[in-house]
Amino acid sequence: MKSIQEILKGPEISNYSGSEKTRALVEEEIVRRWGKSELRNFDPLRSVLTFKNWISIGMVPKKNEKAIKSFVVIESRDKKDPTKIIKRIKSVYLFHYRQVTELAKR
Repeated sequence: MKSIQEILKGPEISNYSGSEKTRALVEEEIVRRWGKSELRNFDPLRSVLTFKNWISIGMVPKKNEKAIKSFVVIESRDKKDPTKIIKRIKSVYLFHYRQVTELAKR
């Protein structure tokens, strides 16, 4: 089992694609919840992950923690007109490393 420090220094885990808009939204929420000083620990590839990402590395969100809502833009081709690209927005719910704890073994 890796510690939070090992996770934050380890390989990239997130599917973050580099959007400045989504990064800014998550940064705003981190500042609102934990203060401006917490931004120095913010790494969108390691410190803020989806529920599934945290579970896959043996961590789980703490009880009653509220996710940070973000979004991704998904592009796909129209089935009727393959030259047309359709964009849709999908909500993504993220948890900061301060919101997770080690998954209890049964």
